[in-house]
Amino acid sequence: MTGTPSKTVAWRPLAILGMAVLLAHLVLLQGTSAALRASEPHATRPFITRTIELAPAVTPPSAAPKAAAARKPPPAPPAERPPVEALGSTPAPAIEYGPDTATAATEPASAPALEQLAAATPAAPPPPPRGDRARAYAVAAPVRLLYDIAGQIKSFSYSARAELEWRHDGSRYDARLEIGAFLLGSRIQTSSGSLTPEGLAPTRFSDKARSELAAHFERDKGKVIFSANTPEVALQPGAQDHLSIFIQLASLIAGEPGRYPRGSAIEMQAVGARDADIWRFVVDGEERLNLPGGEQATLKLTRVPGQTYDLRVELWLAPALGYLPARIRLTQSNGDFIDQQWRASERP
Repeated sequence: MTGTPSKTVAWRPLAILGMAVLLAHLVLLQGTSAALRASEPHATRPFITRTIELAPAVTPPSAAPKAAAARKPPPAPPAERPPVEALGSTPAPAIEYGPDTATAATEPASAPALEQLAAATPAAPPPPPRGDRARAYAVAAPVRLLYDIAGQIKSFSYSARAELEWRHDGSRYDARLEIGAFLLGSRIQTSSGSLTPEGLAPTRFSDKARSELAAHFERDKGKVIFSANTPEVALQPGAQDHLSIFIQLASLIAGEPGRYPRGSAIEMQAVGARDADIWRFVVDGEERLNLPGGEQATLKLTRVPGQTYDLRVELWLAPALGYLPARIRLTQSNGDFIDQQWRASERP
């Protein structure tokens, strides 16, 4: 009786110790399992990582764990979230512009929709011609034209000789008109510039009698400045000077003679040595002239003065001279005039 209780008492400490060890193992296993679950990413984390890669502007890339980025993407995400393809694989909407609008489409249009749009949208008409830009030009070959002059200054009649020299190389031109009279001296006008699809484009005009005055065409600034210190003027498209305007008119008529019937008008800015004005020429029709150099068929144009003191200009263009002037008559408001008639032609 006394031996049995002593054995029971001896084993109790061992049983208590065994239960303590078992409980410690259970706690350790639970902690390890919890740690493993904490180290694994959340079930939806891989989906969030893919969304960041496709649309970085929505979620900063730093929010994605590096370990999750290296993992293989899991199956499709939950139904309540939009699929990844809807966020990144659809191409950006196209931007289309109509004939007269600049409205961006919010969705890419399908081929049938584009066909319907093209059928419903009328074709835009071509832009109308812009003045001289639609005209044809034919520049005369280089030549020297000689003229006899009859004139009158303050009721004093005089005679003189004149020479118009026209030179160009297909891209640049130079024109020079010299009028010389006994006791009256000489007067020289020059014009230089470029030959363009719109005809002559002067860069400098000069007029010299006792002294020289000049006009400079600053095309890059859109203005004309004068050496006489008179106010500058705005440079208009197709502008000419008081010498080049005659050759420009010749080039216009030669380029398309049938375009200028009787009564038609040609208008352009004419720049002198001190100022500029608009010269409007009206086609008077064909005339046959008996000139010092012989008979010439011509087309007459007249600039009728718009103001009291404007210069009246009469111009006869001869097809046999490349439509260069066979006769020029300038008349002042006080009755003074100069009448310049073709006498001969020479090589320059």
